[in-house]
Amino acid sequence: MHIFEGTPGYEKLQHNNNEEQTQELSKRYRQVLEILGEDPDREGLEKTPRRMARAMQFLTQGYQTDPLAIINSARFKEEYRQMVLVKDIELYSMCEHHVLPFYGRAHVAYIPNGFITGLSKVARVVDAFARRLQVQERLTVQIRDCMQEGLNPLGVAVVIEAQHMCMQIRGVQKQNSVTTTSAFTGAFLKDIKTREEFMHLIGVKLH
Repeated sequence: MHIFEGTPGYEKLQHNNNEEQTQELSKRYRQVLEILGEDPDREGLEKTPRRMARAMQFLTQGYQTDPLAIINSARFKEEYRQMVLVKDIELYSMCEHHVLPFYGRAHVAYIPNGFITGLSKVARVVDAFARRLQVQERLTVQIRDCMQEGLNPLGVAVVIEAQHMCMQIRGVQKQNSVTTTSAFTGAFLKDIKTREEFMHLIGVKLH
């Protein structure tokens, strides 16, 4: 069994450099500021619409990325058939209901069935799906399904632990709440001992 913490060799996604899109978003964010009662021409806000546009482009750049292509770009034949676990992958996403951030950690494991992928590719797959408007439940399943489709392993396990700003700064305002989601295939779904080993290694209890 191989265990990897964090995101070794990970390359962050680059900014979206679509200037036409930036300009269109800037116009609309300027309108939003005006509707809220602000003066977008005052010194402090003069460049804010463009900054907002660029920030949103960065936070949703996953739409420009093919997660399956990420796996296929580093897919290697290997007879190793024990669990490969990449844990504590930093995760930042945007809730599609209020367009507020949620953030936390993803733990992704798979049992190879003739093929492995580069370790950094696992983290990149997480980012490719996270950098979109999301809900945590769907994000968890998307990562699982991409790993299963790309490698056809004996099993995939994904657990995400995240805090949601939509719960922390609005609504119920519960600052310390953490949401945990999980999704499994193959051996992790059918074999209780395999699943328990995974959960023990990441230090998470599912009730």
